[in-house]
Amino acid sequence: MPAKSYFSYVRVSTQRQGQNGTSLAEQQAAIERYAQRFNLHIAKQYEERETAAKQGRPVFLEMLKALKNGGAAGLITHKIDRSARNLKDWADLGALIDGGTEVHFANESLDLNSRGGRLSADIQAVVAADYIRNLREETKKGIYGRLRQGLYPFPARVGYLDAGKANAKKLDPVQAPLVRRAFELYASGNYGLNALVEKMYELGLRNKNGKKISRNGLVCILKNPFYMGLIKIDSVGELFVGIHPKIISKSLFDEVQNVFAGKRVRKKLRHFFVFRRLINCQKCQELLIAERQKGNVYYRCQTKECPQKTIREEVIEAELLETYERLQLTNEEYECLKIEAEEYIKDAPKEAEIIRKQLLMEVSQIETRLTKLADAYVDEVFDKETYLVKKNELVIKRQGIKEKLESKNNNEKDVAEQLREFLELLKSVYLSYKTADDEEKREMVQITTLNFTVERKLVSIKLRKPFELMAERLRFPVGSPTLATTRTFRDLCRKLTQYFKREAISKNANQ
Repeated sequence: MPAKSYFSYVRVSTQRQGQNGTSLAEQQAAIERYAQRFNLHIAKQYEERETAAKQGRPVFLEMLKALKNGGAAGLITHKIDRSARNLKDWADLGALIDGGTEVHFANESLDLNSRGGRLSADIQAVVAADYIRNLREETKKGIYGRLRQGLYPFPARVGYLDAGKANAKKLDPVQAPLVRRAFELYASGNYGLNALVEKMYELGLRNKNGKKISRNGLVCILKNPFYMGLIKIDSVGELFVGIHPKIISKSLFDEVQNVFAGKRVRKKLRHFFVFRRLINCQKCQELLIAERQKGNVYYRCQTKECPQKTIREEVIEAELLETYERLQLTNEEYECLKIEAEEYIKDAPKEAEIIRKQLLMEVSQIETRLTKLADAYVDEVFDKETYLVKKNELVIKRQGIKEKLESKNNNEKDVAEQLREFLELLKSVYLSYKTADDEEKREMVQITTLNFTVERKLVSIKLRKPFELMAERLRFPVGSPTLATTRTFRDLCRKLTQYFKREAISKNANQ
């Protein structure tokens, strides 16, 4: 009498399991010994490398379909948990058993045609499903534990390298600078995504497989706060503060998001004008539009009812040069201001410590708010979605303050450097403008002025604060400075130092 035909099914959850422990080959050998002992013929072998915890395993479904279509008398598998670890798959097997399909387990003596054997198998299937649920919960606990420690418990992102379990990711010395460059280029507004993909491939940026990063892959990088020190879990939308080194600052990340939002798209200019979009009509407060006619540049108000006529660029530039001439320092003024500036900078450490304590207090206040927020969520004051939104806002705010703390020590260096650059500029501002090309002239105008207004042929120039202070100064008389002028310059230097300190703090606050 010929032996019945059966399918064999072997499974491991991962490729690694297939090479170690209860491997596919060992399972198949046990099944073949079982079939030989009971004279069962194996018509086809099914092999799968996927967890049985989830439904929809392609090989398993293919085998069930073949059994339903009468392709074999039954199925032989190693153990219950090799075939099903979720109750839906066990129910599908149970339906086949009820329909007359034989199911054998090579490593377990169970008579599935008897009430007791079926009950025992059902219990084992429930235990296997519960084991998976418990394992999933424990895995989640482990992952969230790592996240709360600031660790990223997944494979390293592009630009980083794995440093072993329980260790923060470290920077990839080759790819990290390229990732930063990608952020900088996109923030400039001069590259679209497709062009940036090609540019970064040309520069050497690669994915983990050493291949070109796709458009979608690049978008994922540019939108991922991981590179500014935060870990975002997309499945729940929650943010955690990472302890891995940052590749970019928060300000650069924000600039890139602004480009994605369409807030910063630079347009190519057909013509270059020094005072483009810098001059307003005094009458109607509209911007004057630049145009070139017969080799000359004119600025014209576009409001039809406005009586303002065109004004030539030479007239505007003449007024600006007159202003720069008033700003320019003599050698005596330069030396006096330089000495006074160095004196005020000596007191910087005390003021820096005050600022540092204020920032630490802000961090402490946010930590307290986060604790209260978590307590309110536990007490069901609001739902999880609201909790995550509020928590993420506080985490991002705290990250910004911590960046201010990190950069605070550079504030006074910024003050000293800005003061020196400021004095050097004023020492030769008139000649520097006269000898500059058009792009350099525009840059100087943007540095020194807030805006221009024109009424008929009269030009008014509003200077930025430090330059305005200098324009209003009491000039040194010929010869050595008097006591009165020295006191005036001391007061002027104090105002300049305070201004640049505020600018340095503001600059680092926005980084």
